Amino acid sequence: MLTVTPTELYEQLSTGQARLTLLDVREDWETAINHLEGSVFAPMSRLSPEFLNELPQDRDTVVICHHGMRSAQVVNWLEQNGHQRVFNLSGGIDAWCRSVDPDLPQY
Repeated sequence: MLTVTPTELYEQLSTGQARLTLLDVREDWETAINHLEGSVFAPMSRLSPEFLNELPQDRDTVVICHHGMRSAQVVNWLEQNGHQRVFNLSGGIDAWCRSVDPDLPQY
């Protein structure tokens, strides 16, 4: 499984050159607390095979959850269904808040 650290993701996003899909698989109540701007919200509990057609194939996908466990499961599912260049955000949004943006609310 490919992973990306919060710092690596921040560096990619800050250049403005990254062609990434940020896929946030947390539940609605979680994304109401905090989220990364530009994320696509698709709670893991509601993912379906039809959703696969909605993900762009021409860019990398970074999957985000709270601590990186659900996102790892989604990365595996996407890979099993033919998606390539799918990354798990190591430590999830929690690690992002601690290492990149401490002003984001934590939970």
